[in-house]
Amino acid sequence: MKTKVKKYTDDFKLMVVQDYLSSDISQSALKKKYNFGGNKNIYNWMRKFGFSKPSEDQKGLHQVMAKEEQKSASEQELELKISKLEEELKREQLRTKALNVMIDIAERDLKVDIRKKSGAKR
Repeated sequence: MKTKVKKYTDDFKLMVVQDYLSSDISQSALKKKYNFGGNKNIYNWMRKFGFSKPSEDQKGLHQVMAKEEQKSASEQELELKISKLEEELKREQLRTKALNVMIDIAERDLKVDIRKKSGAKR
């Protein structure tokens, strides 16, 4: 008795390949999820669309990137707060530098000591 060969559309094949490449799901789990058989279907479809099997480094990088995308609301809020604080720090550093330059100019032009000397008596 012959088994009936199912024909899958290119859109379906591409969807399965992208799901395989973008997740940690095994091929057997994908077969169950999308209800198809065949031992080498996914690899054949990858070759058809010009994809190659991801290396371990690429898988690790993808996992890190996926974790970055799945940050909680509190983590996103903290990152926003950090970026605002970093901007404020830069502004204050520029302000301090400008004030030091103004004091240097005033001391030079007016010949007046404005900064407190470290060994001065109180």
